Amino acid sequence: MKNSDRNLLHSFMQMIFILCLLCFITRVEASLHNKIPGFYVFGDSTVDPGNNNYIKTLFRSNFPPYGKDFSNQVPTGRFTNGKLATDYIASYVGVKKELLPAYLDPKANTNIEELMTGVSFASAGSGFDPLTPAISSVIPIPKQLEYLRELKNKLENVIGKERTENHIKKAVFFCSAGTNDFALNYFTLPMRRKTYTLLGYQQFLIQHVKEFLQGLLAEGAQKIVIAGVPPMGCLPFMITLHSPNAFMQRDCIDKYSSAARDYNLLLQNELQKMQLQLKSSNPNVKLYYIDIYGPLANMVQAHKKYGFEDINSGCCGSGYIEASVLCNKVSNVCPDPSKYMFWDSIHPTEKAYHNLFLAFQPTIDFIVNN
Repeated sequence: MKNSDRNLLHSFMQMIFILCLLCFITRVEASLHNKIPGFYVFGDSTVDPGNNNYIKTLFRSNFPPYGKDFSNQVPTGRFTNGKLATDYIASYVGVKKELLPAYLDPKANTNIEELMTGVSFASAGSGFDPLTPAISSVIPIPKQLEYLRELKNKLENVIGKERTENHIKKAVFFCSAGTNDFALNYFTLPMRRKTYTLLGYQQFLIQHVKEFLQGLLAEGAQKIVIAGVPPMGCLPFMITLHSPNAFMQRDCIDKYSSAARDYNLLLQNELQKMQLQLKSSNPNVKLYYIDIYGPLANMVQAHKKYGFEDINSGCCGSGYIEASVLCNKVSNVCPDPSKYMFWDSIHPTEKAYHNLFLAFQPTIDFIVNN
């Protein structure tokens, strides 16, 4: 090749590189000026899009029939037949994605635009109690916070410290956890019950919620959403384990749903207290509670209105006990998951998650506009 040709090719490649860089910077600048430039999620299987695929745990769902109702029927690691509520939220608030990716997915982890617009750090089986993630060898919530710090460092390397800080201030942070602490830990295993009364355990969890919130605030978060826990006595898993005649009489068990209601009240009171304390020291911080209990309880009570025919067992297998590896490619699957409130014995179907998202919309609209 002649020197003139080499120089021409070199100049052309430089021009292409500069154009690509300008396009990327333009996209970054645009995302920095959106009302919600990024959406970041912490918690458990209700919001884990597949982080557990990348750690050593049996608590996974990256195999059929999970993901049955995605367009390509690929199991992503979401514990349902399709999308999660947080996928619908991400799409609704306009962060340029239809599905919220798992942070540990290499395709997201190495893509600055994905990291800027939002990822989920959540891990199925996790909870606020440090014992809960240890049971299933999954990612504790403090470790999920560490991943946020790691993400910030990656952003700083590309867009600088000041822009990263501004981005974090405008982003929304969402956490859904607590159900495993009760359902898989306190009510199922004896260790915590030997140490704590139910009220004492609820207060113990609230203290860990506070520590998580303080960790987020230390990272510069200013819009934080904390979800309550669902009517746990209506989970098929809980009915099977704790009903005296679970295979004949499958009604919700109010003892466990009552514990959820009490915890949710404690959580709301704590968020209000923290909001008041922050009013003088950090007036820009907004803490929001989002209700999961009410919408799910309403789906149970008015199930025909929502088109559900089965509300006390899952679509996968018998629906009484199966979840994770027990719901697998040899399991029987109901012909129409949209008629089921639960996909497996713990997790809602995509339709139920979409109904939850619709119930969340007024709160989401308020957050976006304030």
